[in-house]
Amino acid sequence: MGPTASGKTGLAVEMVEAFPLEIISVDSALVYRGMDIGTAKPDAQTLARAPHRLIDLKDPHESYSAAEFRDDALAAMAEITAAGRVPLLVGGTMLYFKALQHGLSDLPAASPELRAQIESEASARGWAALHEDLRESDPEAAARINPNDPQRIQRALEVIRLSGRKLSELQKGGDPEAFPYRVLKLVVCPAKRATLHQRIKERFELMLRQGFEQEVRRLHARPGLHARLPAIRAVGYRQAWGQLEGEYSENEWHSRALAATRQLAKRQLTWLRKETDAVWYDLAEDGAKQKVLEIVRAFLNSEA
Repeated sequence: MGPTASGKTGLAVEMVEAFPLEIISVDSALVYRGMDIGTAKPDAQTLARAPHRLIDLKDPHESYSAAEFRDDALAAMAEITAAGRVPLLVGGTMLYFKALQHGLSDLPAASPELRAQIESEASARGWAALHEDLRESDPEAAARINPNDPQRIQRALEVIRLSGRKLSELQKGGDPEAFPYRVLKLVVCPAKRATLHQRIKERFELMLRQGFEQEVRRLHARPGLHARLPAIRAVGYRQAWGQLEGEYSENEWHSRALAATRQLAKRQLTWLRKETDAVWYDLAEDGAKQKVLEIVRAFLNSEA
């Protein structure tokens, strides 16, 4: 696990080459086909060295839920284990990790009619006002949901109105017994925030050189894709899309994308600090990579 741009993929590939492991991607953006550069999807050479499961599953017009991820990941883990190998789950979508290990609460199914009603309210009053409604109904959920995240605001209000209960209460109803694996949690993260921010900046500049803007232009030209889709709301894509829609200048979308990526990393770190049984590594420190390999070797040997 780790925040964006922390070096998870590189370490995971080395682990696969050292041990009988197989990678399962834990990333809500990598599931989308045609979104390769802006998601930092592993390239063909990397995938040849270390194949990844659960990437390129969906077209960008489709949605993919934490429940679907849990089902897909458990199926992949069973296949890997049956083949005598060990699953290595790699990514930064913390909700997916939580859903996988602790199960999912029994939330009501989506209601297209209610969602349309909430969107109509947002058009009239603005999403900030609806976020205030959420704060009054469920302060705990509102504190976790960004006022600029209409998708999650809508879902939270939908759940509350359908169930008559707080979303934060329902989400505490998972089933930890449903995860039949022993776990070693490794967090890859630079010790200094400034180092992580510099890595984010350098990776974004590399994405631009690789053709990120052209990738988004191709998506923008496709019928059926729009800014409200979960895929297009991914960090970086949302800001580039806004530039193509005339909302931002080129310089402005670049700065907004970087700011959004830093905010994503901050949210990921907030989640990760709650993982009290995780072992943290800064790969820039001398011997850090060797220490990771040693703890993995010990874990695998203790399981045998």
